[in-house]
Amino acid sequence: MPDADPAATNPHDHAPAAPPTPFTHVVYFEPRIAGNTGSAIRLAAVTGARLHLVEPLGFDLSEAKLKRAGLDYHDLAVMDVHPSFDAALDALPGARVFAFTAHATTSYADVAYEPGDVLLFGPEPTGLPDDVLDHPRVTDRVKIPMLPSRRSLNLTNAASIVVYEAWRQAGFAGA
Repeated sequence: MPDADPAATNPHDHAPAAPPTPFTHVVYFEPRIAGNTGSAIRLAAVTGARLHLVEPLGFDLSEAKLKRAGLDYHDLAVMDVHPSFDAALDALPGARVFAFTAHATTSYADVAYEPGDVLLFGPEPTGLPDDVLDHPRVTDRVKIPMLPSRRSLNLTNAASIVVYEAWRQAGFAGA
């Protein structure tokens, strides 16, 4: 009887399986803070969401703060970098796009999320610009309720709230 192929019996000797289809896409439009993006990498890794970054970025992807915030999750997350907002949308044809802004009437908790939805968040100091909020692909403007006179949540804290709600609605598929 011939010897078994060692590569076929050792699970550590083959390429990892392709990542599952993401239940949602998180898009950071022109993010400025490396630590927030590192935290978003961790969020994508632990939930199965796919992270998209729209250039220009306010940091270098090799920055220590990005790596420290992402810890050892970089290899577990799926992330794409796009040269423009339109390029990011072209990569996600037909997807519904929810733009998160403090200046909206729809609450994130009132959205019935669907597989493949895009959750769009703006840069930390300014939020999404009007031309992005008014883009014809934006399905709705959505807010996360806060106390009055508060400017905003931390970017990745806000994304986490919504990603987990979308994942909850999907029955925490894959968990």
